[in-house]
Amino acid sequence: MKTSSFQIAVIKGDGIGIDVTEATMAIVDAAQNSVGGFSLNYNYISAGAGYFKDTGKDIETNGEETAGTADAIFLGAIGLPSVRYQDGTEISPHLRLRDRFQLYAGVRPVRAYPNAPQRLADPRARDIDMVILRESTEGLFYSAAVHNRCPIETNDEVQDIMRITRPTTEKLHDFTFKLAQKRKNRRGKGKVTCVDKANVFKSMAFFRQIFDERSINFPDIDKSYSYVDAQALDFIRRPWDFDVLVMENMFGDILSDLAGGLVGGMGMAACGEIGDNHGLFQPAHGSAPDIMGQDKANPLAAILSGALMLDYLADKSGIQALADAAKIIEDAVYAGFEANTIRPMEFGGDMGTKAVAKEVINRIRPN
Repeated sequence: MKTSSFQIAVIKGDGIGIDVTEATMAIVDAAQNSVGGFSLNYNYISAGAGYFKDTGKDIETNGEETAGTADAIFLGAIGLPSVRYQDGTEISPHLRLRDRFQLYAGVRPVRAYPNAPQRLADPRARDIDMVILRESTEGLFYSAAVHNRCPIETNDEVQDIMRITRPTTEKLHDFTFKLAQKRKNRRGKGKVTCVDKANVFKSMAFFRQIFDERSINFPDIDKSYSYVDAQALDFIRRPWDFDVLVMENMFGDILSDLAGGLVGGMGMAACGEIGDNHGLFQPAHGSAPDIMGQDKANPLAAILSGALMLDYLADKSGIQALADAAKIIEDAVYAGFEANTIRPMEFGGDMGTKAVAKEVINRIRPN
């Protein structure tokens, strides 16, 4: 029997994370009330740089365990410039969650919206609509943060590890092709591009080899390849030609920000981190503590991440109402831009966090 009640672990975090999380939860609730058919229960977890400053811990006691029992995790933003671990690195319990729950598929949608900034003069830029899949547990990031593994670390030389494993990469590529199939039934082109540097690195040649092996199971999806430097160029020359792109962790970190810049900026950069049994959803932007609590933050990256969360729960549970609620949010944001009734301050507009959220809610629940 399908359950229609879901537990959501919510970490507001630091800076504008608090503001955009509150806006997102209000919009998710509005979508739930509009559609019906499911309920969400929020369990709030204290974590982040502010919590670390006050307590010496980056997440509350048993916070990771609580997050692990939830059906999904929503994170606002974490980090404060003045607060660091003893070794000087940023406060990052979310990276530990990513590793602990093996959230290997970093989903970064990139879509152009009417009347939002478009950095390219070519009119075809209005048709940008793609998803970057960033492997989130291995690659070059394997050496950093949680693992802190450097084979050589002296005052004369430092080396980092690029790690690509078959089990994780197979799951990533399967996830990618399935996402392309799903998008094909909506707005997608039914195409996957493998982005790598297979002409130089053995690890990347291995990444591409597994891509080819897994592609055999998805004959309805076209496949192509691009070296990461050429892909950066093509994001300027012809980003409208791409659909779903899959890549290693560091490459995804860089190219997703570049692609986000094409459609306005990080205020539109939604993100899902998905594994076999857990999903974490967050805006890809930082905590921007300089505008915290001033009603200036653009909440749309968080709001669209909330829609990703609902879509994930729909896939996980098979409950169509969750997918309908996700689509209502996405459609409300698009329609608001199209009518020029969503004008975030980030883009030179006159609407702060609350006004943008209110406009989205009004479009979800018209008077």
